[in-house]
Amino acid sequence: MRIVIETAALQPASLIASLREIAQTLSAAWDVGTTLDLIARKTTQVMRVDSCSIYLLEPEGDTLWLRASTGLALQALGRTALRRGEGLTGWAAQHGAPVAVRDAQADPRFKFLPQTRESNLHSLLAVPLVNRGRVIGAMNVQTREAHDFTAEQVELAALISDLAAGAIDRALLYDHMNRQIGELTTLAKVSATVTSPLYLDEMLDLVVEMAAKVMGAPVCTLRLIDASGAQLVLRAVKSVGVAYNDRPPLRIGEGITGLAVRERRPVTVLDIRTDPRYPFPDLVRAEGLVSMLSVPLRVRERVIGALNCYTTQPHVFGDAEVALFSTLANQTALAIENAQLVTNAAIVREMHHRIKNNLQTVAMLLRMQASGGSGLTAQDVLQIGVNRILSIAAVHEVLSQEGFRLVNVKDVTERIAQTVAQNMLRPGLHVQISVEGEPVTLPSRAATSLALVINELLQNALEHAFVDRTAGRVLITLGQGRGELVVEVGDDGVGLPAGQPQSLGLEIVETLVRDDLHGRLAFNASAAGTHVIVRVPHQPNTEAE
Repeated sequence: MRIVIETAALQPASLIASLREIAQTLSAAWDVGTTLDLIARKTTQVMRVDSCSIYLLEPEGDTLWLRASTGLALQALGRTALRRGEGLTGWAAQHGAPVAVRDAQADPRFKFLPQTRESNLHSLLAVPLVNRGRVIGAMNVQTREAHDFTAEQVELAALISDLAAGAIDRALLYDHMNRQIGELTTLAKVSATVTSPLYLDEMLDLVVEMAAKVMGAPVCTLRLIDASGAQLVLRAVKSVGVAYNDRPPLRIGEGITGLAVRERRPVTVLDIRTDPRYPFPDLVRAEGLVSMLSVPLRVRERVIGALNCYTTQPHVFGDAEVALFSTLANQTALAIENAQLVTNAAIVREMHHRIKNNLQTVAMLLRMQASGGSGLTAQDVLQIGVNRILSIAAVHEVLSQEGFRLVNVKDVTERIAQTVAQNMLRPGLHVQISVEGEPVTLPSRAATSLALVINELLQNALEHAFVDRTAGRVLITLGQGRGELVVEVGDDGVGLPAGQPQSLGLEIVETLVRDDLHGRLAFNASAAGTHVIVRVPHQPNTEAE
């Protein structure tokens, strides 16, 4: 049977010694977590009770959150709350006075909290935590056996609460100062990040990582409005211990994020699992996400996206947290705007440079055609020129779809094959043109030259390989050797005439391979057809022009 402290044991000397012991213990604590844990354990020991629990009042709110306990279930810490005035502990906080009950669960003011597993505790004494005339929370002690708390025990609990309130307030101030130092440090790091010469995606990844750290959030995400102006696309995610799934785009106004963007203001949600505005309730339940803060990314009067953070426990975002997160969002938005302006300017300069180069290439080809004396009709000359220009256009079409720097040569080759087949096959000739091999990427300048080479070789095969035939086959193969790209254009036609073949198209091929691509060209002919092999120096994943 549990024996609780008796009235006779609370003599003045014993009381003073107990208070001195608690005061000495609290003087060694600084942060909130350590302070609360010491108060709960020392109070349990000094008052010889079975449980001591501490509830703290949220800043600028009426909710008391369970923050420390020696007798309640640990999983209830940080997740269990009482409204001010709710339950016996909430009553003590509301009225600023102690309350002691022998049979707590029979008292009409008692509120049973299943997650605390306190059903085996019967008697309860609750006292407010008051510092400088301000209620900051409440503390209760409980016993398993029915017990009548004496006036001396109530007085001891009240004295302990006075000491505890001062220590807790000091610890809260200490944590607040540390948090402010961390916030300022993070803001400085964000400022350094957003002004550093990083690609936009790299910068966004760093921003959400630092935002998650400063907010103490397991998940932070960033969405930007797409080019259509109608959807919010997920661009960066920082997830710590949570399997955050990829989310589809959101319409402006859809979900919490869409609402923050449409209304141009921060939006907080205590529980997104049950909020009808949140579009993915099943996913967040599976991931264990609960509360959410979404703030718009604003550049002057324009919103370009939103920054979000999530918690795995119910959390009321205070004004200071919203202000800090909004500051991060504003810095990020300005950095995104600057990065896009710089990128757009660079793209315009690069486009002018490439267009000039390509126009010079077209002019060179036309001059070579004009001086070639090939005896072709004007229509044939124009068609050949069109095919060459379309080969260059195929490179830029791939660039516009897949990226700014590197070109997928296999994709370009397939487009050239389709274009040449449509424009160069004579009536009655059926040729199967196939492209095989692995995808290979080249910088746009080299890709343009190689596209022209493939175009000339393919046109040459269709013009000369299938004389007096109605069908044939051309196979273009792409591969990578040691430090080089190998392109082979082979046909099953009549083969090459004796000696080195001569034509304007092959002269163009030799010039491009030798001067632009710094490669080698080889011809292999047999009764089974002709194979032309182009070898170009190539280092994978290079972006050099």
